Amino acid sequence: MLTQTVTVTGYNSDGEGVARLEDGRVVFIRGAARDDVLEITLIQELSKIARAEITRIITPSPYRIEPDCAVYPKCGGCDYRHITYEEELFAKLQCVNDALKRIGSIPIQVDQILHTGQINGYRNKAVLHSDGSSIGFHKARSHDVIPVEHCLLLKDMLNDAIKSLVKDEIKPNRNITLCSGVSGINISYENPSHRLNREKTCQPLEEEMDGLIFQLEGFFQVNTNAALLLFKKAREYAALSKSETLVDLYCGVGALTLFIGRDAGRALGVEINTNAVKIARENAKRNMLSHIDFINADADDDNWMTDISEPDCIIVDPPRRGLSQGTINKILKLSPKRLVYISCNPATLARDLKLMTIEKSRGLENPAGIKVKDPLKPGNYKLKKICAVDMFPRTANIECCCLLIKES
Repeated sequence: MLTQTVTVTGYNSDGEGVARLEDGRVVFIRGAARDDVLEITLIQELSKIARAEITRIITPSPYRIEPDCAVYPKCGGCDYRHITYEEELFAKLQCVNDALKRIGSIPIQVDQILHTGQINGYRNKAVLHSDGSSIGFHKARSHDVIPVEHCLLLKDMLNDAIKSLVKDEIKPNRNITLCSGVSGINISYENPSHRLNREKTCQPLEEEMDGLIFQLEGFFQVNTNAALLLFKKAREYAALSKSETLVDLYCGVGALTLFIGRDAGRALGVEINTNAVKIARENAKRNMLSHIDFINADADDDNWMTDISEPDCIIVDPPRRGLSQGTINKILKLSPKRLVYISCNPATLARDLKLMTIEKSRGLENPAGIKVKDPLKPGNYKLKKICAVDMFPRTANIECCCLLIKES
């Protein structure tokens, strides 16, 4: 195969290095660092982009370091163990700002990224895979299993639990989920035919955050210390008083609803998962927050809107796909004074901000040019504040927290 020499200028949203080929196409290179001069071999070619592997590092970047993990980069869990943490934070801010400008046409530059400084030993959850001969994580861009006995991202108690897994647990097509909290560790097994649960300590698992105790089941932030930074920022943006009401969409087990809703006169969490709603209500009772309730509903449905018809603040923390057109319309219809948007995907965040902000949404009633059930209404919000939060050090994932204010 032919090789080319390129200079890396930055990073994409997957943590790959970005450079230009001789013909002008953009090329993405896994394991590259900004300012690397590389000899590369193309492994995938499309009309406008390509992907490549590093054949030789001609001039290493000043941000490049020796990886501290024996299975990096074969294991697909980390993306940035070959660069300094300061450079990783630069890459993540670049990713957010690129999405805001390129997708959202939003002029605001994010210059703040909150982080704990702890880049290892922060994860309270891991999902391992078994292929019948070994247990580990999936190889990057593959379902092949890379054997792992110790993961730098995991809390010590989870690594100890990995070592305790016995040979009988190494069965083909089996997923092994390990979770930890202040109350201990739970280990569960899942295969295509049935689910088995083995409890290592107590059930249910609990976590503590800022004086609140949460039962853990289903979705919960995997980095508790960084989640506290995110929750505090969202609480600051929400700025609730006891005379105001809050709606929290995609609330899960209610951690954020309770954390912020304790400032409000009334709060409602909306969650599609029935079991999560049950646990959220138990969490409210456990923390003696009787003014907070939860409803089992899809954020895209109409039924939750009757419970609080005029919220002062709405918080959304959607999955990576972002908000649906119907959910955006419901938010605009309820017209809260403040909207706090938490996102784990800068691309869909930028898209949604473009649709909801007053400067960018005009003329976008039907941005795709197709017939839709619920045409998009023009937004009437202004983006006032935004910051990034590094919830997942050494990976390319990044969280953002935004404050939008209704314009009169």
